[in-house]
Amino acid sequence: MAGNNAKESPRYTLTEVLQTALHQGLAVAAWRLPLQPEVQLCVSFTPQTTQEIPTLEPSPAGFLFCPFQADAVHPHIFLKADLSFSSITGELTQSPDAPDSQAAAFFQALENGVQRQSTNWPFPDSNPNQSDRTEETFQAAVSLAVDLIRAEAMEKVVLSRSHSVPLPDSFELTTAFEQMLSVYPNAFVSLTAIPGIGTWMGASPEVLVSVDKQQVFKTVALAGTQPASEDGSTANAIWRQKEIEEQGMVERYVLSCFKKLRLREYTEVGPRTVIAGNLMHLRTDFKVDLKEVDFPTLGTDMLRLLHPTSAVCGLPKEPALQFILANEGYNRSYYSGFLGPVNSAVGTHLFVNLRCMQLLETEAVLYAGAGITGESSPDKEWQETQHKLQTMFKILAEF
Repeated sequence: MAGNNAKESPRYTLTEVLQTALHQGLAVAAWRLPLQPEVQLCVSFTPQTTQEIPTLEPSPAGFLFCPFQADAVHPHIFLKADLSFSSITGELTQSPDAPDSQAAAFFQALENGVQRQSTNWPFPDSNPNQSDRTEETFQAAVSLAVDLIRAEAMEKVVLSRSHSVPLPDSFELTTAFEQMLSVYPNAFVSLTAIPGIGTWMGASPEVLVSVDKQQVFKTVALAGTQPASEDGSTANAIWRQKEIEEQGMVERYVLSCFKKLRLREYTEVGPRTVIAGNLMHLRTDFKVDLKEVDFPTLGTDMLRLLHPTSAVCGLPKEPALQFILANEGYNRSYYSGFLGPVNSAVGTHLFVNLRCMQLLETEAVLYAGAGITGESSPDKEWQETQHKLQTMFKILAEF
C-alpha cells in the first residue's frame, strides 16, 4: 500500500478529456464494450495510416478505425494510445513512449479548462460523395440484385444507402455519446473523431474479431433482421426462410475461413435470436481457446479473411463487391468497415461499423443496409433499412 504522502493522480471526467482533445485538434476515440460499465478513451498525437489491414498481435495499445474499402481518401487508421482514460478510475495516463511535450501541453489544457469553451468536431477534408437514395431507386437496385442472384451470378449481396438529416440546433456531441451509452447497453458504442477524416458515432451489434485477455478468440455470424417485440423478449421470434438462409450463408462463410487456415478446434453456439437496439437478429458465436490451440496470429489472419464479411458485402465476395461498387451510388467510406481497441487492458475487440452516423458541420449522415437473396422483396428490404436507421434517429431525436 502506498504511503500517506504518495501524490494521488488527478481525476477527470470523460467530457473534460474528450472536449480537450477536440479543442486541441487531436485524434480521439471513446468506446464502451457491450454489457460493460467502463468507458475507455484514447488520444493519439500522430495517427498512422495504411492501405493494408494492420497486423494486430505486435501492435501497441490503441484504436483501429478502418473503411469498407481502403483508398487514398479512406485509409486504415491506427490511433496509438498516447493518452488513455478510464471512466472507472477517472485517471488519464500517458504511455511511456508518448512525446512528453505534447502530453504536457494536453494536461495543461485540461487543467486550464479549455474544454468549457465551445468545441467543434472534425470534418472530412473532402466532402463525402452522398446521394441519398429514394425508395424507388433503392428498390430498383434490389430488384436488379434479385434477378442476378436468381440467374446464379451470386448468392447474396448487401445493398446499403445513406440518409442525410439536418443536425438539431441543440445537438451536443458528448451528450449524444452519453445518450448512446445509456440507450444501447448491449452494443459496442463508439465515438471516433480524427482531423481530416471526420467524426463518426455508432452502436454496433456485430463482433468481427476479438481476442480477450484470457486469450479466447471470438467472432460471430450475424444476419436476419426483424423489429424487436415491445416487451423486449425473443421468445416469440419467428424467422422466415429468407432470414434463416441469409444467416446460414454468413455462418458458412466463417467456417470457410477456418477451413482455409486449417483450424478445426473451435466451438460453435447458435443460431439464436438476439436483440440489438430496436431490432432482433440471428446470431451464431464461434470461439477458439488460443491457450489450447497454437495459433498466435489467428486474430489478424481471420480479420484479413473475414473483412468485408458476407454480412456487409455478400457471397461470393468478388461479384457481390463489384455489384455494390456499380449499383450503390455512393462511397461507403467507413460505414461497414471495422473499428475498436487493439491490445488494450482487456484485449483486442473489433466490431463492424454498423448502426452509425457521420457528423458533418450542419448535418448527420446515417447509414443502413440489407442482405439481398433470391427470396428478397424490394419493399421489405427498404423497410429493413428504415428500421436500422432508427438506431441513430433515436439519438438525434433526443435533441
